[in-house]
Amino acid sequence: MDKNITLSLCMIVKDEAKTLERCLSSVKSFIDEIIIVDTGSKDSTKDIAKKFNAKIYDFKWVNDFALARNFSFSKATSEYILWLDGDDFIDDKNIKNIEDLLCNFDKTYDYVSGEYILSRNSNGEVSYSLRRNRIVKRSMNFKWIGHVHEYLEVYGKGMIGEFAIEHGKVKEYTDRNLQIFRDMEKKKLVFTPRDRLYYANELKDNAYYKEAVKNYKKFLGTKQGWIEDVKTAYSKIVDCYKLMDMKDKVPSIIFESFQVDIPRADLCCSLGEYYIEKSLIKQSAFWYRVALDCRHEKGNPAPDLKDYYTWIPSLQLCLCYFKMGNLNCSYFFNELAASFIPNSEKIEYNRKYFKDEFNRRKIEPPKINYPIKTSDYVEYL
Repeated sequence: MDKNITLSLCMIVKDEAKTLERCLSSVKSFIDEIIIVDTGSKDSTKDIAKKFNAKIYDFKWVNDFALARNFSFSKATSEYILWLDGDDFIDDKNIKNIEDLLCNFDKTYDYVSGEYILSRNSNGEVSYSLRRNRIVKRSMNFKWIGHVHEYLEVYGKGMIGEFAIEHGKVKEYTDRNLQIFRDMEKKKLVFTPRDRLYYANELKDNAYYKEAVKNYKKFLGTKQGWIEDVKTAYSKIVDCYKLMDMKDKVPSIIFESFQVDIPRADLCCSLGEYYIEKSLIKQSAFWYRVALDCRHEKGNPAPDLKDYYTWIPSLQLCLCYFKMGNLNCSYFFNELAASFIPNSEKIEYNRKYFKDEFNRRKIEPPKINYPIKTSDYVEYL
């Protein structure tokens, strides 16, 4: 392959035998060297890495991801560095996208971000993704920061890359990250606002909901968080209130979030859910419509929660308008949901119901103009 730059792959791994070959096979066409930093594998991780002629380094694990990642970067010799985790991989389409990028690469760029796909829905469509800075110029000497949930601090000229990397986790979940934060707390280490947020996330994921809310509020109280992290903290507090059966606190915390920035789709959907459970259907429909109007800005590194501004509010609006007695509008929103998840059993069930109901009433279903637009619902009110 005739590339315009040389590229090193840098990874830190431990017991990645189930996924490492998949990962390395997906990058072999465009990588010049592979740096593997092993933090204590007991399985065949190193043997797999050797098959790809990787340069393997042992690194004593000291509960510090940034330290290990910075060590891996220090071993690279190419012009640019790509970093991946052992359970990441790249599909054929995105391999081609990366190859095209590297063949025509403009060396004035210091870093390139790529989409990071974290989950897909039952139809195989991306439901949760974000952007990560993936390819960086080695001479810039960028550093990783943070004991856990580390991030790469970059500056200079950046590019929004038209490629995606998939996270294909197969390892069982552990509380390792929570214990790292607990250890930091025990040693009375200084928590950055970002540390506080991710500590709260770990507490939530391990069902310490009350403690999680306390730490989310500590994070919010710093007034120093990135705005998208602030909105995420509010969303996570809402989740905790639901899980603690404290749903009456949901509206106030969401409305508080609206004082710091424009509404986010997942928060609007939570309001819609709250009001529909209270049988306040008009209020519920209002917030689900707001969710549909929300959009994720291209290149924004924040989580892209696609389902919350596509099919989730569409199906809920189908229900809301049905409850309000507007069959035509209910039918429209079911068809809108179908434009996002065409093979859904829920949609097909609703279609059968609508067909039977229109036949029973001896009327024709409303004509839908395709491709469907969310704003078209007003024609069916």
